[in-house]
Amino acid sequence: MSDALAQHIERFVSIPKDDIANIATYFKKLHLKKKENLLAEGKVCNSNYFVENGLLRLFYVKDNGTEQTTHFAMENWWLTDYNSFAAQKPATFNIQAVEKSDVLALSYTAQEKLLREYPILERYFRLIHQRAHAASQFRIRWLYDLSKEQAYNDFCNAYPEFVQRIPQYLLASFLGFTPEYLSEIRAKRKS
Repeated sequence: MSDALAQHIERFVSIPKDDIANIATYFKKLHLKKKENLLAEGKVCNSNYFVENGLLRLFYVKDNGTEQTTHFAMENWWLTDYNSFAAQKPATFNIQAVEKSDVLALSYTAQEKLLREYPILERYFRLIHQRAHAASQFRIRWLYDLSKEQAYNDFCNAYPEFVQRIPQYLLASFLGFTPEYLSEIRAKRKS
């Protein structure tokens, strides 16, 4: 197992050092090129992905053909199409590498076996999901309660590392406005 994942797990639960090597056998390391897809809409999402290095995005394609980014994941974050993964049914989202990325893939079958062998990891994943759910709740609030400019400013303050790495058109898609409008907000913020 990567040091990053071992350290991440140990932030939430205690695992005996002797078990780390065995836990690592449940994961498959993937090397992704920039813009390489991990998941295509309509395919079953067979894995949950932990980002060691790089940046991923979860998105869907709207009826008008534009892409709507709904989530990003950078180092030490997990990402999957949870509905597809949990139910093992066709995905409604796509997952793509925004930049060259190294991820650890935990297949559905491997995760089920892992959780049976190491029940403490149920707690780990519960805590991770709680954090992810909280982040989604804040995003929904940004979309409904804040002006577009406030949403951008709040996002910049909460996730400055993303703002530096995410291309402007993807950040605009995530925040729900056009790249041109994002340029106007950025220009106003600099002045």
